[in-house]
Amino acid sequence: MAESISSFWGPVTSTKECCEINYAYSSYIAEFYNTISNIPTILLALIGLINALRQRFEKRFSVLHLSNMTLAIGSILYHATLQHVQQQSDETPMVWEVLLYMYILYSPDWHYRSTMPIFLFVYGAAFAIAHSVFHFGIGFKVHYIILILLCIPRMYKYYIYTQDVSAKRLAKLFLVTFIFGSLFGFCDRAFCKEISRWPINPQGHALWHVFMGFNSYFANTFLMFCRAQQRGWSPKVLHLMGALPYVKIEKPKSQ
Repeated sequence: MAESISSFWGPVTSTKECCEINYAYSSYIAEFYNTISNIPTILLALIGLINALRQRFEKRFSVLHLSNMTLAIGSILYHATLQHVQQQSDETPMVWEVLLYMYILYSPDWHYRSTMPIFLFVYGAAFAIAHSVFHFGIGFKVHYIILILLCIPRMYKYYIYTQDVSAKRLAKLFLVTFIFGSLFGFCDRAFCKEISRWPINPQGHALWHVFMGFNSYFANTFLMFCRAQQRGWSPKVLHLMGALPYVKIEKPKSQ
């Protein structure tokens, strides 16, 4: 949307903008609410990272939480500047993150274990190079949706094979946050002209960030529970300060 004050970063060069007035509060932050709404994602990922390190979960989960933080930081850079280079720092980590989810979901039953991480790493690097050169638009969105769709059957399989009620609740929270986040994000883009005439902008894209921050945390926690079950670590879902769920494990003494 149009700027209200002068821009520190210069003219907008990104290929997309959200339904928020640019530089409404600061000449250093293009989209204020879309920028600060990434903070919950960083905090939740930090909590998940501390839990994974403290209980010595497999390194894949530490990397997963770090990837959530990286994506949120990239989103902050993009929405604060609305520059095309920073847009790449938002979109490329989105693909890397989904590739990491694919590895965690499918690797337990993959017979040739060394081939999967190598393939996904090469694929992620190739995409990053291609995206920086060709600047995919609608192609990026279609590609991202396809990757997500490839994760859904495996996520559903984990859900139906998990008997723990608390763990199933995590999966349901994952689904609910995804639906609400997607709904707010879609409305922000599809009905921007109508929303801009409202006395108060609900900041749909910012709400998308918040919901997806919780969505990633619930997904990570659910996958940590499922992996702990596979390893025989007797996982339990507990709640931090009576609210935020996390996984507590008890490894056998031999491990």
